[in-house]
Amino acid sequence: MANDSTDNPLDDLVLPDSLDQVRISGLPSAAYYISDFITEEEEQSILEKIQSAPKPRWKQLTHRRLQTWPSDLVNNKLMDAPLPTWLNEPIVPRLKSIRLTKDTDSSDIFVDSPHQKPNHVLINEYPPGVGIMPHKDGAAYHPVVCTVSLSASLCLNIHKTRDDGTLDPEPAWRILQEPRSLLITTAALYTDFLHGIADVAEDIELSEHADQLDIPRRDESF
Repeated sequence: MANDSTDNPLDDLVLPDSLDQVRISGLPSAAYYISDFITEEEEQSILEKIQSAPKPRWKQLTHRRLQTWPSDLVNNKLMDAPLPTWLNEPIVPRLKSIRLTKDTDSSDIFVDSPHQKPNHVLINEYPPGVGIMPHKDGAAYHPVVCTVSLSASLCLNIHKTRDDGTLDPEPAWRILQEPRSLLITTAALYTDFLHGIADVAEDIELSEHADQLDIPRRDESF
C-alpha cells in the first residue's frame, strides 16, 4: 500500500506564539524579527510572480526599480483596492496569526491600524552595490512596516538626526535581514528614525553585539 503521508514545507517553520518572543532588544520602541517567516517554496513562488508581472508594473529609477501594489499613492492616499492573492497568501494571514503578547485576549500588530491588516506593498529590487539613502516613509502609512526579504540578505541601517536636525551619517544600529525573514518596525522606530541601505556589494564588519543588532537584495515591504 502506498504511503499517503507527504512532506509539508510548513513543518520547517517555527513561528513564535507572540511577537514579544522575537522583540529586538536594544532598539528604541518595538521592533521584531523572525528569521524564517516563509518557506523556500513560498519564496520561489513569490519571486516568480514578481518576475512575471506586466512590464508597466515596474517603476524604473536611476539605478534600481520597484513595483507598487495595488497602486501608487496619489496625494498621499491609496486607492481602495485589494492586494492580489499571491501577495496576500500566505503572508498577511500569517502576520495576523501572531499575537502581540501571550495574553489570550491579545490581538495582532495591526489592531490599531485603520484597515486592520496590510493594504499596500512595495517590492524594491536592490542589485548588488545599489542601496537607498536614509529616509522616512512618511505619514501616509500607519507606523507599522513589515519587510519580508527575498532572494538575498540585506543590511538595514538605522540613523539618528543630530540636535541641529541634520542626518548623522553613521548608523546607530544595523539590522541584518536574512532571506525569507520578517522584520517589523513600529512606533518611534518608524516615526523618529531614518533607515537606508548602503551602496555596497558586500556588508562587512557585522557584529554579534546587541548594540549593533546585526540580525540581517530584494525586499518586500507591507
